[in-house]
Amino acid sequence: MSVGDRVQGRLHWLRRWLSPRYAWGRTTHNLLPKLLALAVSVTLWVVATADRRANVEQGFDVPVTVRDTTGNGQEKRATSNLNPASVRVILSGRPERLRDLQPDSIEAVVDVTDAPEGSFTRTVTVTAPGGTALQRVTPTRVQGFVDTQVARTLPVTLSVTSPPDSSLPRYQVTPGEATVSGAGQIVVSVARLATSPAPLGVNAEREVPLIALDAAGRPVTGVTMRPSTVTVRRLDTGELPVKTLRVVLNDPPSGLQVTAVSVQPGTVRLVAAPELLARLREVAGQVTYREGTYTAPVRLNVPAGAQALETVSVRLTVTRRTAP
Repeated sequence: MSVGDRVQGRLHWLRRWLSPRYAWGRTTHNLLPKLLALAVSVTLWVVATADRRANVEQGFDVPVTVRDTTGNGQEKRATSNLNPASVRVILSGRPERLRDLQPDSIEAVVDVTDAPEGSFTRTVTVTAPGGTALQRVTPTRVQGFVDTQVARTLPVTLSVTSPPDSSLPRYQVTPGEATVSGAGQIVVSVARLATSPAPLGVNAEREVPLIALDAAGRPVTGVTMRPSTVTVRRLDTGELPVKTLRVVLNDPPSGLQVTAVSVQPGTVRLVAAPELLARLREVAGQVTYREGTYTAPVRLNVPAGAQALETVSVRLTVTRRTAP
């Protein structure tokens, strides 16, 4: 058959289908078997893809766990500066399974076994829980620092809320020291271990967490404290006869004049009998004056039977008085 014959045949076939009568007749020919075949096909597709269509995806923020079995776990090493500390894990599965899933049931591990001390970049391995499938992890790699694990024992510093001026509370901390451990470069920055401030009533006690602080008083993270909490107990019986009074300095000699003065603190607390405290309005302070700018201690003239709870100093600028 020539090319022209094939073209004529296709044109003839097309003209037949363009005829509404012919197209309708062909469409309705054996209509019931055709509809039955279509229904069977759709049913098979629905059954075959039911599980895949029922699965959904859900994201979880999962903390990264570091695994280090260097030296069969006998070598004490610690990891710090993990970046990022968590990864985004996308899982797929049945809606009811993902709905009940918690991030702590997903394991995201970076293995630093036999990694040399110093910075590292390793791939995160995620284990999907049963009934789910892992789709993707973002990011796939994390950075950190491997260092020798060290431990230090430090005394516990008590931190409490400001007491009323009329009280002089006493506390007991048990135990009085704790051990802080972690990566060497972090542990050396810990200057002290302090208790979390907690208000305590008379004869009350409370278990409070410890906070690792550096020399500037900033919290230090990435360390472990043992114990992590201590017990703080208030030992005093309550209110004491205490009164806060203003400190008044003696006048300078006639040949000197004060151009600047700063008393620290400007008030002191006195402990005394209530009848004595009722008569007091201020506390006289004696300071030695000399020409120049200097800091000097203030000697408080406390009446007999009273005791000051603070020491006082003063910052002075003194000049020689010019003759008129």
